[in-house]
Formats: sequence, structure tokens, C-alpha cells
Amino acid sequence: MGDELLDGLDRLSPLGERALSKLRWRCRRGLLENDLFIERFFNRHAQHMTVGQARGMYVLMDLSDNDLMDLLMKRKPLGSDIESEDVSEVLTMLMA
Repeated sequence: MGDELLDGLDRLSPLGERALSKLRWRCRRGLLENDLFIERFFNRHAQHMTVGQARGMYVLMDLSDNDLMDLLMKRKPLGSDIESEDVSEVLTMLMA
């Protein structure tokens, strides 16, 4: 899960260009609605993303398209199995 470029880095460190590029690639989804949320997220936040936010995004990208959409549409709460400060922060940013 995630990206080895992020290993050992502080969660508040700025995300490097290579790590951002890998994250964008990983965020491609099969459901157009999810892609719209994700594209808006990157347009707003890519230049200022942190390592912690990237880690949170990787966790969310491991979800199925339908589970991710349910979270983005607030149809279900964030599960305790993936809940963390990083995931909650990114989810909030995605829904803004």
C-alpha cells in the first residue's frame, strides 16, 4: 500500500514532484463521478500536498469505486479499519 518514496518521511513534509506524479497515476478510477472529485482535489491541493495527505489518499484509493463514492457522498461513515488523521483530512479535502 502506498509509495516507497514516502517511507520514513514526516507526515507534514511537502510531497515531492515524483511522489505526486505516482499518486496521480494511482488515483485513476473507473467511476467518472469519483474521477471528478479526485480531479478537483488535485486542481486545488496538488501544489501544497503533504506526505500525510498522500498516505491518506493511497488508503482511500485501495477502496472499491462504490465504497469510495459512498464516502464522498456521505452515504456511509469512514470505517474504523481505515480511519486515521491522514485519511480523514484527505476525505474532508475531497468533499470540499
